[in-house]
Amino acid sequence: MKKLFTILLFSLLFQGCKESEKPVLPNIVIIFADDLGYGDITSFGATGYETPNIDKMGANGLTLTHFYAVQAVCSASRAGLLTGCYPNRIGISGAYNHNAKVGINPDEMTLAELVKQKGYATGVFGKWHLGHLAPFLPLQNGFDEFAGLPYSNDMWPVGYDGKPLDSMHRKSSYPPLPFYEGNEVVKYIETLEDQDQLTKTYTEKALQFIQKNKSNPFLLYLPHSMPHVPLGASENFKGKSEQGLYGDVVSEIDWSVGEIIQELKNSGIYENTIVIFTSDNGPWLNYGNHAGSTGGLREGKGTSFEGGQRVPCIIQWPTNIGKGITSSQLSATIDLFPTIASLIEVPLPENKIDGVDISSILKGDVNANPRNELLYYYNYNDLEAVRKDNWKLVLPHHHRTYEGQLPGANGFPGLAPSVFTELALYDLRRDPGEEYNVLELYPDMYKELMKLVVNAREDLGDFITENEGKNRRKIGQIDLVTSNRPPIKHLGLNKKVHYDTPYSIRYPANGEQSLTDGHLGSIENLTLHWQGFREYNPDFTVELEILTRINTLSVSFLENTASWIFGPENVSFFGSIDGKQYELLGSLHFDTPSQIGDASVIEAKIEVKKELKYIKVKIQKIQNCPDWHPGHDQLAWLFADELKIQ
Repeated sequence: MKKLFTILLFSLLFQGCKESEKPVLPNIVIIFADDLGYGDITSFGATGYETPNIDKMGANGLTLTHFYAVQAVCSASRAGLLTGCYPNRIGISGAYNHNAKVGINPDEMTLAELVKQKGYATGVFGKWHLGHLAPFLPLQNGFDEFAGLPYSNDMWPVGYDGKPLDSMHRKSSYPPLPFYEGNEVVKYIETLEDQDQLTKTYTEKALQFIQKNKSNPFLLYLPHSMPHVPLGASENFKGKSEQGLYGDVVSEIDWSVGEIIQELKNSGIYENTIVIFTSDNGPWLNYGNHAGSTGGLREGKGTSFEGGQRVPCIIQWPTNIGKGITSSQLSATIDLFPTIASLIEVPLPENKIDGVDISSILKGDVNANPRNELLYYYNYNDLEAVRKDNWKLVLPHHHRTYEGQLPGANGFPGLAPSVFTELALYDLRRDPGEEYNVLELYPDMYKELMKLVVNAREDLGDFITENEGKNRRKIGQIDLVTSNRPPIKHLGLNKKVHYDTPYSIRYPANGEQSLTDGHLGSIENLTLHWQGFREYNPDFTVELEILTRINTLSVSFLENTASWIFGPENVSFFGSIDGKQYELLGSLHFDTPSQIGDASVIEAKIEVKKELKYIKVKIQKIQNCPDWHPGHDQLAWLFADELKIQ
């Protein structure tokens, strides 16, 4: 009996030893600021306030000085972080508001779903911005808990002065800003005083999540709403910094970082927790003293220049990353996804991702260079620049500019007009401000970078040059307008449309079937039924199968001037019985708006009462946005949908 007891005891001890040898999975904390610039923490050059907790992270870990958000705008940037993909690969662009019928495709694996393969608890507290409709919210995309805003904190019916907007403002029709817990709205953010509490509230929720999950591995995603405008700081920070409200806000975010670090220590899990601090894009510079600093980099948010996409990044992991390490190797938010997969040893999704594993840099390999290329996309799928090592080729494109513009102040914006930039080559090693175009000096480097451009256009496309791309995937979408009703019926339903001028590949809708598919677009341009035209006046023909008695003809158009979408100037309908000789059936003229107004649908409709086999429609669009419009020197959009033949 004694011998049996000894054997059992040895067996238990051996089993315990085996269990202790199992690697302990690290906790993961990602703190994602909004519109925080490259020069907005003190270790990167900020003045007038201090960020001691973030700086201490750098002293205790790794500072990445050439780290990039993959697009300089909210929804796209978050998509890249959470999927490891260039956002245009998965169809995500821009910044979604309360009207969006699209979001992250549930078929895409998120970072939360990645770590759940190893049993992680997952929580997100802050700004989501990947779709506010139910299928796109965090709980349906891998997160166990969510508390925060579905989109940006300026997407509300409140003016820069904190007062409700009058009916002439484009945001006056916005609903109150909803605050979610899980899938339910629990309150609304209605005043600037409500905004003051956001950073504090997110932090408290995050601390509760750590306390609840300290005994098992977790992923905590803390995407702050600030320092995106409107700014707000709680009573402990307001009025405390030399830099005014902006400094107060960043100081409170730094406090939040300190609270997270301290709770990790209190919970006994500090040593084996990876903490990552970075930003979604550069500063919104036209807000002046309510905006941050690029630290001398060119331009800011909403551009593909360095000030728009290069952001501070600090990573600490006491058990694995040495203290005070700085790396100038190229890296990006899309690299966090495969890096975490490597560190916790889980497989990547079957769908292609664009991130690379940078764990070698985290582990201190100073010679590691896992990424030496980067693509700079913006808008829906515009390739605006490429980088290889320290060389950056900027491609011709329109972009907003802050240069030479007087910024706003105290929450009010200044101008950020659109300009055109020519082809340029920059050596970022000696010219991070992108001031000196050295294209003529280095023709071989230009040729080398153009190889990246050609490959990117083949793979992902480039709408500037009308390249569709082979390997983009579908965005998640819900069409609330047509989902509960069948297509409308008319004599031209599902007839093929012949185009004499092309539609834009940015907004192809249903391609050559779009204008006769029976589905109507709503006042929201992202319902995906609107077919877009920008460079050309639409000119198309529909052939009926037989000579047909027609009473009326009509075409619908979207007018949403805030999105640079204008109704037509003139619509002309023509008819023919043989497809050769056409007669004018009717022509309609429409006035151009004189100011930004609410979105609406315009219908151009005429009576016909003739037997015809061919219908031709010629549309005269507004070429450039009017002088009063912010985009007055750029092409206006025209969105058309459904040639109804009745």
